[in-house]
Amino acid sequence: MMCAADPRQGRYLTCAVLFRGKLSSKEIDDEMLNIVNKHSSYFVEWIPNNVKASICDIPPKGLDVATTFIGNSTAIQETWKRVGEQFSLMYRRKAFLHWYTGEGMDEMEFSEAESNMNDLVSEYQQYQDATAEETIEEYEGDDTDEM
Repeated sequence: MMCAADPRQGRYLTCAVLFRGKLSSKEIDDEMLNIVNKHSSYFVEWIPNNVKASICDIPPKGLDVATTFIGNSTAIQETWKRVGEQFSLMYRRKAFLHWYTGEGMDEMEFSEAESNMNDLVSEYQQYQDATAEETIEEYEGDDTDEM
């Protein structure tokens, strides 16, 4: 989903970078490593190798090279919060609700959707705040519970 989110307000969980044109894979790998190291505060530390790059030798028409960046950032939680607030305001007023219930939806589905939205925001906040040490401790704790 494309939306207005400031990536500086969150951290990238994963990224894909697509390059088109005559570029060497070593040059791209080195540059991507430099970018991740230089801006490490913008990437979660507990997902190793979370930036993937692909190369297509054929450049777009009229250009020598082009790049596309796609990222999953915790900054999206601000957008989800805005949507959730707008949804809550409209749902409390029962605005447009009759259109959906008239088509067979149950009012309970709206409450569940609101709860799911709040859970999503909380989950992204946990991902943003998580560290590698916490993740290792949770993983080791899961192993001992099974035994």
